[in-house]
Amino acid sequence: MDVELRASDDDRHRVVAELQRHTSAGRLSLDEFSERVGVVWSARTLNDLAAVTRDLPVEPTPAGPAVEHGRRDLLVVFAVAVATLVLLGLLMALTR
Repeated sequence: MDVELRASDDDRHRVVAELQRHTSAGRLSLDEFSERVGVVWSARTLNDLAAVTRDLPVEPTPAGPAVEHGRRDLLVVFAVAVATLVLLGLLMALTR
């Protein structure tokens, strides 16, 4: 990845979320968090963003479990929809 590429708002949001996780883990004080967020919003390049978190350990993104949970919810909704259609079909067949 070319670190001299200009940073997008999505890149900035991702780094702020990472800083929030590190703050909740106790690695950053609220003052440090606030200072770094200010740097994030004034960052122009991906290199500027990387400098904000360079001294922090890399943490796995929480997207894995959240995605799995979302799939399970979707499956439950689908199962309820299918059961509703089957019951509706049975009800219509019995009332004819």
